[in-house]
Amino acid sequence: MTRILLLGGTTEASRLAKTLAGAGIDAVFSYAGRTSKPVSQPLPTRVGGFGGVEGLGEYLKTECITHVVDATHPFAAQMSTNAVHACVAAGVPLCAFERPPWQVGEGDQWVHTDSIEGAVAALPQTPVRVFLAIGKQNLTQFAAKPQHHYLLRLVDAPGAELPLPNTTVEIARGPFDVAGDTALMQHHGITHIVAKNAGGAGAAAKLTAARTLGLPVVMIGRPKVPERSILGSVAGVMAWLSHPGA
Repeated sequence: MTRILLLGGTTEASRLAKTLAGAGIDAVFSYAGRTSKPVSQPLPTRVGGFGGVEGLGEYLKTECITHVVDATHPFAAQMSTNAVHACVAAGVPLCAFERPPWQVGEGDQWVHTDSIEGAVAALPQTPVRVFLAIGKQNLTQFAAKPQHHYLLRLVDAPGAELPLPNTTVEIARGPFDVAGDTALMQHHGITHIVAKNAGGAGAAAKLTAARTLGLPVVMIGRPKVPERSILGSVAGVMAWLSHPGA
């Protein structure tokens, strides 16, 4: 009997959840719990971590999970790594449902870096106005350059004092459009953008807006995750669930 653990948090995960629910497949949707009001899902939902590789392995056993689909954010490297190791140890097939990264296009002014620290270093020493489009998990490193004004766009209002002294916060949930992001950047006088290469359509508008406005983008590359099967469509995942060893 099939029982799926869907590690979610992306639009891809939500699309897959609808398909699984519509097909009557037994599945559990798991959120990391980093937002206070996650998107409602048509599947039984759990929120929070598992307790590392051992905790996840125990969950797989206790809940009789037969397949795991990792549709977490491309930068949730620790969760994805834990999932690979736990599934190998438990003998449970795993695939990743992952959107392709964004690609630099004509007219883009991208500076590529492999880390948050590299992104901080890529910003100029003279004060600028930065759209820091990276969420709220990695803000502390940017305190090394407190001379800049940082615009943050968050799903939830920050629950504690931000580590950046000169900050404006916009509360909004995507998807976003080019007109709105262009207006946002113009309103705040943005001169630089820092983004994680998450891929997907929901957050790509800022890149098109940056191209139109002639603004440089510091693009942070995706973290490394252990080798696993990566699929790019709901249909591909559904086919894999039927033949996970293929």
